[in-house]
Amino acid sequence: MAKKIRAISLGLIEHKGHVFVSKSADPKTQETFYRFLGGGIDFGETSEAALMREFGEEVQAELTQVEYVTCLDNIFEYNGKPKHELIQLFRAQFADERFYQLEAGFRFVEGDRVDQAIWIPISKVLSGELRLVPQSCWQYLTASIF
Repeated sequence: MAKKIRAISLGLIEHKGHVFVSKSADPKTQETFYRFLGGGIDFGETSEAALMREFGEEVQAELTQVEYVTCLDNIFEYNGKPKHELIQLFRAQFADERFYQLEAGFRFVEGDRVDQAIWIPISKVLSGELRLVPQSCWQYLTASIF
């Protein structure tokens, strides 16, 4: 199988010192990590349209004030296999205020996987207590120490 670079769009949403993420674990290492919501860009789809579609599919949320931030290279290992993503990173806000409940979990659907999307404190990301991937996105957090 040929190795491929996957183009994805991710949404950085912050609120009161927290960031909105999904929680996952590497199947091989069992290491827990957090990641902004978003996903693959389909052929013929803009990266912003992909972001809007993914948030609709994953948490049934509409986004507003979507602003392009940067493109990031993410080269990593997952489930014992090398991976490479080009991330189109956007800053955004939720249209629906109910998504700003910091203590709530929100139903998160990704393919066959059903889990929760949650708010985590940015301070716990920057201290290393919680692992937000890719680390290259940390510099775009409002509370960034960089």
